[in-house]
Formats: sequence, C-alpha cells, structure tokens
Amino acid sequence: MRISVRIMQLPVASSPVRDLLALTSRPEVISFAGGLPAPELFDLDGLRAAYDLALREPSVLQYAPTEGNPDLRALVSARLTGLGLPTSDVLITTGSQQALALVATAMLGPGAVVAVEEPTYLAALQCFRMTGARIVPVASDADGLVPSSLRSVVAAEKPDLLYLVPTFANPTGRTLSAARRVEIAEIAAAHDLWIVEDDPYSELRYRGPSVPPLASLSDRTIYLGSFSKIGAPGMRLGLLRAPADLLRTLTIVKQAADLHTSTVDQAAAANYLAHNDLDAHVARLRHEYGARRDAMIAALPATVPSGTTWSDPDGGMFVWLRLPGAVDSAVLLQEALRHDVAFVPGAAFFATTPDHATFRMSFTTNTVADIGEGMARLAKVLL
Repeated sequence: MRISVRIMQLPVASSPVRDLLALTSRPEVISFAGGLPAPELFDLDGLRAAYDLALREPSVLQYAPTEGNPDLRALVSARLTGLGLPTSDVLITTGSQQALALVATAMLGPGAVVAVEEPTYLAALQCFRMTGARIVPVASDADGLVPSSLRSVVAAEKPDLLYLVPTFANPTGRTLSAARRVEIAEIAAAHDLWIVEDDPYSELRYRGPSVPPLASLSDRTIYLGSFSKIGAPGMRLGLLRAPADLLRTLTIVKQAADLHTSTVDQAAAANYLAHNDLDAHVARLRHEYGARRDAMIAALPATVPSGTTWSDPDGGMFVWLRLPGAVDSAVLLQEALRHDVAFVPGAAFFATTPDHATFRMSFTTNTVADIGEGMARLAKVLL
C-alpha cells in the first residue's frame, strides 16, 4: 500500500492516552489515565428501552440525511437553548471528535494558523497537525486563557482559528472566567477570528455557578458538544452548532466523510431524550463524580511531594499537577505501572515546548475506595 509522502511527513504521533488504555487494561491496575465516564453509572435500562423502541421502525437501519435525525436535532437544540445557548439547528456528528475534524478539514490547511490554549486537549493537536496547519500557543493560568496573551498572538500570528475547552478544560480542569469570556469574544469580533468552543464537560459541575458559553457571547463561535460524558461514549454521538452558512458547508464536508452518523444510535438517543429525565441522570453523575473529585483532592497532600501544585476543578473529569524540580512524569509513569497505578504524562498536551514535570489524573472512572487505594500506590512512587 502506498502512503502519501505528505501524510508521512506530518508531525502526528499516536495519542499517549489511547496507548495507555492498552497498558492499563489489566484488572489490577487502578487507572487515573483515561478521561472515561464510569460504566456502572450508564443508564442501561433507559438506553436499552430507547434502542428497543428505535428498532421497531425498520428505517433506523437505513441510510439517513447527513444533517442527522430531525427529532434528535430538535431535542438537542431545545436542550442547548434551555442551558443558555439559543439554538435553532445543529449538525449531528460521530462524536465531537468528528465535529472537530470537520472544522479542521473545512477551515484549515498547510499555511493556516491555529491558536490554542497551552496546555490543551491532545487529540485536537493531532487533528490540527493532520491538516498541516501551524499551531501557536496562548498562555493560560488558573482562570483559563489569558486575554493579553491572546492579543499578542493575534497581532503577531494572525491565526485563522482559536481552539479552547473553556469549561473544566482537558487536561487542566480549569474554567475560563466569565469576564475573560467577554474579553475573548470582543477580541474575536475585532479581528474576525473564529473560535472553536469544545464543550463536553460543562454539565458536570459539582460546585459554583455556571458561566455562559462563549457561543452565547460571540457569533463567530463554532460550538462542539457531546453525548459521551453524560450519556455513553460508545454511541459516538456529538453535535456541532455554527452560523447557518458555515453549518451548511460543514454538512457537505461530513457528507464526504461518512454520509451520516449511525442512524440507529441517533434514533435511540432521540427516544432516550424524549422519554427519560436526562437532568435527573446528570444530577446523579454530578453527585457521584463530585464525591470522587473530593476524594482525589483530599488525598493529594499525602500523595505528592512538597512543592507540587495542582488544579482544583469545579467540575469535569481532570486534575492537573506539576511536580517540583527537574523530573519527567513519563519516567515516573513506568514506576507507577509497576505499582499498578497510572496517570497521563503532561508533555503531549503542549503544542510547542512541553513541561515534563506535569501530568493529568482523571477521577471519574474509579470509586472513592479505589481512588484511596490508587493514591496510596501513587504515593509510593512520588514520595
């Protein structure tokens, strides 16, 4: 098989998170590596009933419109509107990762420039690198993306897109403050900058008031959402919200990519939303995940060496840590695996110069008891 020289030359590496999933598949390993929802919290009864209802109609096994199931699009649009993001239509995608790939395909290419919060979601970096675009970092702190840094990057680099996960970010868990959201929307308007707002986590809030989506503040925002974190990732259902003209273009790009997202999964999701109380299910997730978050944060002082810093997220799935001194978390991971515990080294989340002393831990997949045991194992490696 011949492989395009251009593809071979692109600086794209395998995701360390995906690679780690194989290493941590042994049942004795307590993994804080993957950003996975807890399988015991899937609403199996509700989903089983939704699929059973869907399969009563043979058309759910047929080809379907690229835009997505009309009932599902209407239900999702209504839900987004109720969450503070007025929405008239969406494109249903095969996970929000496909939504990101569609945007990259339609709007980027060799010579394009993408600004990203540093650190950022590593699969987004993979996606942008596949297009041949150049990635430039924007500084962040405890309150998210730093607007003054964005102004400097816009002036110097003139990016085509700004990509960020503003609410409970992957990997840091940080949330962009409300004041900064307004300022970033103003910067985008002044410089004709498109914003890609990746928002899979915002409904998983465990404390504090919600903040408005960037898409509610800027009409130059492409909003990506997902059913994976509040429903089930195996269904591979995401959504894309954008201005009407751009949404039509992205629909054509999706048509070329896969014709349409799984018809039966869309029908089941529509039935689920129509016949179940998703808010009640999300409330259960918040309760369970909030307790797991609290357990991890409480255990950290006895787990990591003095001088370590970590994020204290109000929601989402992740805690981001930085160890003191000249250490390499990738080396520490190998020792951690020998103690049957895992995390994700931080280097891959950086677009340019990696900080090897950083790493990410997810608290959602394990019970409170398992988190306690896993942190005790980790302490043997870090202390």
